[in-house]
Amino acid sequence: MIVAGLTAAALATIGYLGHQAAVTVPPELRRPAAGSAGTVRKAFPDQERPAALPARSGTGKRVVYSLDADRVWLVDEGGQVRRSFGVSPSTVDPAPGSYQVTSRSGEVTGSDGVPVEHVVRFASVEGTAIGFSAALDGSAPVLDPGERTGGIRETRADGAAMWKFATIGRTIVVVP
Repeated sequence: MIVAGLTAAALATIGYLGHQAAVTVPPELRRPAAGSAGTVRKAFPDQERPAALPARSGTGKRVVYSLDADRVWLVDEGGQVRRSFGVSPSTVDPAPGSYQVTSRSGEVTGSDGVPVEHVVRFASVEGTAIGFSAALDGSAPVLDPGERTGGIRETRADGAAMWKFATIGRTIVVVP
């Protein structure tokens, strides 16, 4: 209980410090110019053709995140996929393994300076909080390999589904 509380406090502090750093970035550098719907759509791969749930991705009610496929599956307690969708990855990936949702935020500013909603955090890598979120403007981030970001971006509809499904303590299984 104490470890979970300390972890949540650390992640909240990291998020706050990231926000403080983000607000000092000039507005013209915070995000790319808005692209066409086709440009944003490509950032979220294979929305119409969901891939099969990866083998050896755990059991029970869980979220499965594939690093190679940039895809998420919401799986119920019986092993049935309730929703699957493509995501736009962050620059920092969690190691494959099993995690639990440690904190959630309704609306914050992402580390890239974009307002996001339905933030579901589950890991931290060398001080970078890792979690799922949806941009309020529906955009996907433009990845800069020189920046350490942990926001795995999803569409607003997928973010709402993740928010409802991935409550505190929910298992997140990360596969290659």
